[in-house]
Amino acid sequence: MPPQIYHHKPARPHHSSLTIPCENSQCNRWFRSVSGLKKHVRSCHVSAPSHPLPPEHPALSPPAENELESNFEPFDGQDEQENPLSNEPLEDQAQCEIEYHPFLDGRPCDENGNFLPPGAKPVLPETPSTNDWSPYRDRVEFETAELIYKKVQMSGGDINALVDLWRASFIKNGLADEDVPFANKDDLYRVIDSTSSSDMPWESFSLSYNGKLPEEDPSEWMKQEFDVWFRSSLAIIQNMLSNRDFCGETNFMPYRKFSKKGEREYKDFMSGEWAWKQADKISVDPTTHGSSFVPVILGSDKTTVSVATGQNEYYPVYISIGNVHNNVRRAHRNAVALLGFLAIPKTEKKYANDVKFRKFRRQLFHTSLARILQYLKPGMLVPEVLRCADMHFRRVIYGIGPYIADYPEQALLACIVQGWCPRCIAWPNNLDGEGGRRSEDHTEVLANFLSPVVLWDQYGIVSDIVPFTHDFPRADIHEILAPDLLHQVIKGTFKDHLVTWVEDYLHLTYSKKRADEISDDIDRQIAAVPSFPGLQRFPQGRGFKQWTGDDSKALMKVYLPAIEGHVPPDIIRTFQAFLDFCYLVRHDTHSDSTIQKVQDVVKDFHHSRTIFETLGVRPTGFSLPRQHSLQHYPWLIQMFGSPNGLCSRFEALGQMLLINQRLDKLAVSRVDFTARGMLSGTLDTRVEHHNTEDNNNGDSGPVPGPLTPGYVKPSVRRLRQYSTNCHKLSVQLNQPRLVELLRRFLYSQAHMNDHVAPSAFNIPLHQCPMFNPRVVATHSAVAYFYAPSDCSGIGGMRQETIRATPLWQKHAACYDCAFVERDPSIPGIRGLDVVRIFAFLSFSHDNTTYPCALIQWFSHILDEPDELTGLWKVQPDTNDDGSPSLEIIHLDCIFRSAHLMPVFSDYGHQFIPSDIDFTNSLDKFPTFYINKYIDHHAFGLSQG
Repeated sequence: MPPQIYHHKPARPHHSSLTIPCENSQCNRWFRSVSGLKKHVRSCHVSAPSHPLPPEHPALSPPAENELESNFEPFDGQDEQENPLSNEPLEDQAQCEIEYHPFLDGRPCDENGNFLPPGAKPVLPETPSTNDWSPYRDRVEFETAELIYKKVQMSGGDINALVDLWRASFIKNGLADEDVPFANKDDLYRVIDSTSSSDMPWESFSLSYNGKLPEEDPSEWMKQEFDVWFRSSLAIIQNMLSNRDFCGETNFMPYRKFSKKGEREYKDFMSGEWAWKQADKISVDPTTHGSSFVPVILGSDKTTVSVATGQNEYYPVYISIGNVHNNVRRAHRNAVALLGFLAIPKTEKKYANDVKFRKFRRQLFHTSLARILQYLKPGMLVPEVLRCADMHFRRVIYGIGPYIADYPEQALLACIVQGWCPRCIAWPNNLDGEGGRRSEDHTEVLANFLSPVVLWDQYGIVSDIVPFTHDFPRADIHEILAPDLLHQVIKGTFKDHLVTWVEDYLHLTYSKKRADEISDDIDRQIAAVPSFPGLQRFPQGRGFKQWTGDDSKALMKVYLPAIEGHVPPDIIRTFQAFLDFCYLVRHDTHSDSTIQKVQDVVKDFHHSRTIFETLGVRPTGFSLPRQHSLQHYPWLIQMFGSPNGLCSRFEALGQMLLINQRLDKLAVSRVDFTARGMLSGTLDTRVEHHNTEDNNNGDSGPVPGPLTPGYVKPSVRRLRQYSTNCHKLSVQLNQPRLVELLRRFLYSQAHMNDHVAPSAFNIPLHQCPMFNPRVVATHSAVAYFYAPSDCSGIGGMRQETIRATPLWQKHAACYDCAFVERDPSIPGIRGLDVVRIFAFLSFSHDNTTYPCALIQWFSHILDEPDELTGLWKVQPDTNDDGSPSLEIIHLDCIFRSAHLMPVFSDYGHQFIPSDIDFTNSLDKFPTFYINKYIDHHAFGLSQG
């Protein structure tokens, strides 16, 4: 009789809520199980190492912050008077000097504008009950709305389907179907729209041609009305100033900072000279004394969006304020907002160059901006009382600040002829020659004495257009045009000019066949660049048509070594000077010294680029507005601080009008509920509170939260395919010397502070300690380090994954390189070594856990960077028998990833073999460049 088989229905798991909090007071995570909590603690709250640490390298991690005295007593853990040095860990900060503006010093006041005595507490608004979730019924309803609309971005149809399923589930379980959070998509939208905290409805106005129409066949644009959509600039700025997320990250007064060497330093916007000079002009009126100056930053970027019906052009205008710190603006965090959409008049081709149409198009642009910003005009003359992020009231006075735009738009803004500079009056056929600064006063004087034709021909002035700044006090369009690194420098000068000129050189110098072969080899070299966290790869080289700004930035990191050997040395020098410029200006903080370096590399660039003229690539020279803009950067940095926080490219365009408004309302509700302590419990599942371990699928990215000491954290995931027996593990890793190297590592650790003891590799193995053979191997570690010039968190911290795996993404091995500290007294790369990592290991000995790495050393070939490329050269160390020089080092010795690029020119004039790609190029070449252009932090190390 066959055995009876019973078919059991598998038990369904019950929902497990987040009920277990992390015991770390600074952590907001909650967990469903004790095991989840333990894993989180192991991965995110690592205890300080128990073994001696090497001294901190001055170039590797920032010194402690200086606690400057505040003019006001702290409130709720924050200085009431914002400290301009918060989140700015500079060396010897205690010895720097800060000079605040004597009159516009941002003194707190009451709601009637009466100044408060020093140390007075803010008058707090009447706080709603902690049970008041208006316009939502409860917390579940709010977080459901946030999840569906903001995080998942669910379509209306899917929302209705979800609600139907939800209602059916409630009915099935005997619950009232009216308890479902929302009735349908319309109910969800209505609740979000009813949020009152951020009520900035969209408004519109129409403009049309008001000139005399032709008697016959007037063009369509003359009869058309053009709609301009916008939101209240005043309401947006009020929300930014009062956003409690920005408390501690806002400057309410201009300031001048001087280092211990007496050098002026420029970082956030209010540290620049322009804000100080504006405060001087405002403070001529004594009734403004004690106020806060609020510079209004504008930006626009005409964008083409492809939809099913074809190409649609939008002209979004963005707004921010100069008071928030650069790190906040880079991270956005509601510090940049969509202000409006300008109209884009179109006409038939036969009218495209019509004088009347071109004038109308220009004037429409300026009139629209003036109308949009009219809400701010009264507050530019008479201070308004507003509540700020620290809950104090202040008297604020507005001013039109920097406008960020690409060159064609700058010409439109400045009312100049295309080809002229919007900032100076240098001749268009010699833009880098002598030329004084433009100003609206100068233009007005010229217009009183010269004809429009002379103004156009001799000064490049479009005299029949009035710039929008003419309507606002203290505003000069020529003075406020801000640098645009992405469009003018990276996409314009690098990709559209220099890279194109290299291709032109090849086709001028060689036959078409040979030029194409060289170009293909350059593409193969670019494709063979070793991988690196966050680096975009070009598997087919540059062979695609649609180039974005991100594509250009990625190519810029790897292009120079790829063309070496294929182009004359002066072309290499041209690229070196230009790339150095790009990375220098993006420094988080500038000083008189770094500004001088910027001026020097611009001169080097101008000198080296003449090779393109000599070779016939640029027979007409280099009078190009985008390249000319480089020489204005030193002055612009002095005026506006580091351009690291300014860009005309913002991400808000992904959602339009009503969608953007709803996202703003959700964000404001979250800030409000968080400030009232209503989101601190187990339902707080927002993405912002997740730690970096949860986001470890990404190779690199910003680390949220404040500044912390840098460290390297090994993966906590044990790999089951590896034995924990060190002898078996050595076989699996194909490292026969693993046990020997581990014993020599223990000897080195035991004699770390014994300067008389011989090296671990100069003693017999039997003198090295024996150890427990249990060793755990992992494939990765995460480095956390301070990199404020790169994409980083509010505290300037960044993370990147370092990999050592025999199979990455089911493709090939990936053994990354890293920087290791050699001499902490020597700054930058000179005090660092480069290693390649073949395994991450961890084991215990004498009650101490040792996280470590199996590495191969690289040695510097020269004591200085390569003269031609400016890059350091290294080569892998080998033993006498040619085998790799391996060692095991403590994980605390590792600083961060290093990117090596093969010296492709080692092949001479031969092309690299087709079997070389990004997975094996580190194994195929004898020498490598340390790529200082891989990111801004690496570039900073190269300057040490």
